[in-house]
Amino acid sequence: MTHHYLVYIAAGLLTCSLLAKTPNLIIILTDDQGYNDVGFNGCSDIPTPHLDQLAANGVRFTDGYVSYPVCGPSRAGLLTGRYQDRFGFTTNPTIDPGNPDAGLPKSEENIAEVLNKANYSSAIIGKWHMGSHTSNHPLNRGFEYFYGFLSGGHSYFPRNYKLNDLTEVTRSWEWYNTRLLENFDRIDVQEDYLTDVLTDAATGFIEKKVKANQHFMLYLAYNAPHAPLQATEKYLSRFPDIADEKRRTYAAMVSCVDDGVGRVMESLRRNHIEDDTIVVFLSDNGGAITKNASDNGALRGAKSDLFEGGIRVPFAMQWKGTIPAGQVYSHPVISLDIMGTITALAGVKIAEDRPLDGVNLLPYLTGKNNEAPHDQLFWRKWEQQGMCIRDGDIKLVANTQKHKNWHQLYNIENDLSETKNLRKQNPEKSKELLKSWEAWNDQLQDRTFPTLMADKWWERL
Repeated sequence: MTHHYLVYIAAGLLTCSLLAKTPNLIIILTDDQGYNDVGFNGCSDIPTPHLDQLAANGVRFTDGYVSYPVCGPSRAGLLTGRYQDRFGFTTNPTIDPGNPDAGLPKSEENIAEVLNKANYSSAIIGKWHMGSHTSNHPLNRGFEYFYGFLSGGHSYFPRNYKLNDLTEVTRSWEWYNTRLLENFDRIDVQEDYLTDVLTDAATGFIEKKVKANQHFMLYLAYNAPHAPLQATEKYLSRFPDIADEKRRTYAAMVSCVDDGVGRVMESLRRNHIEDDTIVVFLSDNGGAITKNASDNGALRGAKSDLFEGGIRVPFAMQWKGTIPAGQVYSHPVISLDIMGTITALAGVKIAEDRPLDGVNLLPYLTGKNNEAPHDQLFWRKWEQQGMCIRDGDIKLVANTQKHKNWHQLYNIENDLSETKNLRKQNPEKSKELLKSWEAWNDQLQDRTFPTLMADKWWERL
């Protein structure tokens, strides 16, 4: 056997070894789902067996956070692994299709663009919300496949899709009734419920990638259970005992998502790739309790708040055979860590001028590192001058005004509902945390684009 032949064998074995350790990634993101609205967090009136199984197969994060309490900025953080205020994504952007700057800046690399360097094939299915201009279209931002809608919300009934695209919008929220996009093409949908349509597209993408023997990243961004509250009788009929009509419809929407998760997981098992795939589930922010009848349990506040009800979300991850099953992990983690984890596993080099804020969670979940993944986590609401920092079990928060008399200090471990303000008893700790937050804030940018309703852009079309 020649020396060159041995070299080829060694190289092949090394490649196989690396591939075996580089998993596919599926991110399943819901919209405005309450912390308490999954069985693995104690929900009693909405069964979520498939989500519960996902958590049981791996890890349930009790203290799982997102980087902002509203949709758009939260998603920008998740997709880049960086605090979104570092690049001025401080609020939901206008969806003006004529504004190339309203969305994820071209200076930032999102997860698809980064994973392209490791030969991943990436898809986004569902809600984009990262810019409606052609230059911000998913296919121009590293994704190979897109099926869904560009704006921040949509009607769940395809029969309502009367507009060909955003250029036909004549009033606010009419963008909820645009026809869906498959890549760059507007398409007609035969099924009667959007969540099912998105699941169909997700399982179809998985099947295609398996046949092509390709590594893949699937970002399945459901818009459920975001308003409008809409469900078909198939799912409504599952909840005859829920008297409140809003809660019953919300339950139906969550149940449909759970069915979809079950179908996605079944496609992995059927194709024998479940052990080769990390699956992460989380919501993009806390439940919008007054708008969609969600339940944040004992957490104070809701969507748009920097109290726990706005930023702590249902969060679970499985990687069968690698992440030990049945874990309940209580150190704080954040959505930014998804990017930190997959790029570390894929061996992708991150640009030095855009370092990640997320970390690789695998050493912490496999017992190789028993420390907390983060010393501190930070939040900012630039428009409202809100601030928040979590340091261990201690949290300093000013939900609406960054002013010394508005700061509240809580021990989250002992006071989950944030009812006992400890600031007066601990003035030095409050000053210390505020100083840390201000040092972080000095690294951030102000808003770089018009907000969602800042101007009536449709009147200029």
